[in-house]
Amino acid sequence: MLILLAILIGVVAGLRAMTAPAAIAWGAYLGWFDISQSPLAFMGSIWAVAIFSILAVVELVTDQLPGTPSRKVPMQFGARIVMGALCGAAITAAGGGLAGGLVAGIVGAVVGTYAGAAGRASLANRFGRDLPAALIEDVVAIALAAITAAAVS
Repeated sequence: MLILLAILIGVVAGLRAMTAPAAIAWGAYLGWFDISQSPLAFMGSIWAVAIFSILAVVELVTDQLPGTPSRKVPMQFGARIVMGALCGAAITAAGGGLAGGLVAGIVGAVVGTYAGAAGRASLANRFGRDLPAALIEDVVAIALAAITAAAVS
């Protein structure tokens, strides 16, 4: 079950790179799951909650800007893979392992990046503009992140 959740949080990272670690940090901080004895214990700190929450809000705003680069360019894609790996590993750390979740998070991030780009492009085509599609993607990413973090326990 934790591997599936690691894949799902990776998908979130593929949609919105900073929403995934914000959700994981909040989940760990609120005690939804315990990673305090793992190398990723820092994810449950108030500092991680604050930093990742601020970055997630900034990303939600900047993603709507016309000059924002594609999520598939190396810098953006790399950030999504790193965040998927970190968050996937944090999820499986709650069960005592790291490696499986790290790999699952990467797989999810790749899938989320490409599927999210295709889905958003399709929705933007249907709406005739990008903003409604981007907002729908925001809602999906936030909801999936919250559901996934809550399910880790």
